[in-house]
Amino acid sequence: MPQGDKGKYTDKQKRKAEHIEEGYEDRGVSKGEAERRAWATVNKESGGGKKSGSGRGKAESHESSRKGGRKGGSSSSRSAADRSAAAKKGWETRRHKAKG
Repeated sequence: MPQGDKGKYTDKQKRKAEHIEEGYEDRGVSKGEAERRAWATVNKESGGGKKSGSGRGKAESHESSRKGGRKGGSSSSRSAADRSAAAKKGWETRRHKAKG
């Protein structure tokens, strides 16, 4: 099987990778990088493509999917006070623009 071939993955794994890839693209990640990250996530959760044979499967861990939604972005590294100050500043700006 050539490197990069997804033939050994289940339909569910392929759908999951597609969904994860779309999420990355929505956040501005390039197509190639989004695809790479999506398959890395699927591999980490399910242990790669499904192999034949009884008892070879392992339980899937969904920790990386849960973590992905919380991790990253500019607000995650800012303190609550910083976020609050930015919100107040934005509110004042909108209020002033509405008056004038």
